[in-house]
Amino acid sequence: MSTWFASIGDPYCLKVRRDTGQRTVKMTYFRHIDVLKGPQARFPHEFVGEITRATRDMYPTAETFELKITDPRGTDFRAKFTPEMRESMLKSNRWRGQTTVEENGAYVHWVPTHGPNVYDRTTLGVKGEDHSIRNEVNGTVYPEWAVGFPRPFREKIGVVFENDRIVDVKGKTEDAEILKDMLVGGILIELGCGFNPKAPRRGIYPAGSNSPGALHYGIELPKPCDYIKKVMPNWEEPPIHMDLVALDSTVTAGNNLLIKDGFLTALRSEKVRAAAARFGDPVDLLEGWPA
Repeated sequence: MSTWFASIGDPYCLKVRRDTGQRTVKMTYFRHIDVLKGPQARFPHEFVGEITRATRDMYPTAETFELKITDPRGTDFRAKFTPEMRESMLKSNRWRGQTTVEENGAYVHWVPTHGPNVYDRTTLGVKGEDHSIRNEVNGTVYPEWAVGFPRPFREKIGVVFENDRIVDVKGKTEDAEILKDMLVGGILIELGCGFNPKAPRRGIYPAGSNSPGALHYGIELPKPCDYIKKVMPNWEEPPIHMDLVALDSTVTAGNNLLIKDGFLTALRSEKVRAAAARFGDPVDLLEGWPA
């Protein structure tokens, strides 16, 4: 077992997982023992895997496509996928729905909630901190909220991506100015998605909601951020990461609808609902979300 940052960023942890097959359970630092008292911990972990696989199967095969994101605020975000990128991303044990460390080299979360990511830079075959490789990731995202901010944004704040980098932040409020100083020059590392129907919908600290269909845009910042140091002084990770949050996105992969207005469409697939019946009432399990 290892902490969040060690699991994903420490060269030694990455090496032994890759070269020796060490199995990693990521015990994210903000998941303390009280999490085990909540409904997300009681939700069957193997059923999280069933929901994940149903989402995975919606990614088009043998073709180049766009992952497109829109929302009521005007977001228009697009990330290019080639067939090779699709296969690279979806072959992971988490995308195959394995929530325990049954295989050598496995990497799972303790209390499976968010992830796997619907897009991340591992799809490009990127190693370590090599940011020279870029993908066609373009558009403007209008997040509802961001980690470290006390409340949702009062204005539409536009975060502009050009070829994998943030080039501008549009807005006039103090929040927009903070984000502009923080984000410009940053790179999208991951686009996380929730998969646990019993995770609190609006529980965004410190990595975005884990509720199904909730998105968080994980940005690696160009420099350490004083604002993060101030508002999250116990942040385990260096203050160079920010998650922008959206709870009402619509996401398509090619022509396939993954998320509709913040609702993960796999929750209504026949396969997932049949699997839910083994554990209880499908409507309660899949659509009775905590606030």
